[in-house]
Amino acid sequence: MVADPTLAELTECGVVAVMRGLEPETLIETGEALREGGVTTIEVTADSPGAIDGIDALADHFEGTEVHVGAGTVIDEETANAALRAGSEFVVSPSLHEAVIETCNRYGVASFPGIMTPTEAVSAIEAGASAVKVFPAKSVGPAHVGALKGPLGQLDIVPTGGVGPSNAQEYIEAGAVAVGAGGSLIDEDAIAAGDFEVITENAEELVAAVEEGRDSE
Repeated sequence: MVADPTLAELTECGVVAVMRGLEPETLIETGEALREGGVTTIEVTADSPGAIDGIDALADHFEGTEVHVGAGTVIDEETANAALRAGSEFVVSPSLHEAVIETCNRYGVASFPGIMTPTEAVSAIEAGASAVKVFPAKSVGPAHVGALKGPLGQLDIVPTGGVGPSNAQEYIEAGAVAVGAGGSLIDEDAIAAGDFEVITENAEELVAAVEEGRDSE
């Protein structure tokens, strides 16, 4: 799709960790646990408590490192602007919003709009998206990614929603450049108990599944 040097960095580890609904005071430790497990792209959803402040804190904490911090569940230009001011390096949406893509393009920031159909995918390309997020991926499965890549080989696809270690390899083999994952990575009970090693182990397992998919391509 769009020539975007940032996209290669964002998708290098093959996993975008989705933080949704976490308490702000747990974000840094969770982010560090993810990094220890090999996940270097972190998305904080805009519907989380204190999301913009959380993005700001994470961006400051990981500044100058290999970890990239962005905003998710962004569906309007105002939220996109707030996220960018807080230091978001990328913006993810659950659906296609051209105003959000235009805002990101204006400031040179990667955007991943949510799509499901070829028509939406082409609209995203024409609007200048960096990649597309097939969402919810669990509704269609890896075969849908492969089907989209058939006529639209230029698509960079990041399936999200119901993706975990058990199926990540299949999505990568189908042509995804990375996968987005929340529930399979972010164990809220473990975080509440201060057991961040569980997050690291989850991250390691998912990154390994992605690597297996890439090795078999």
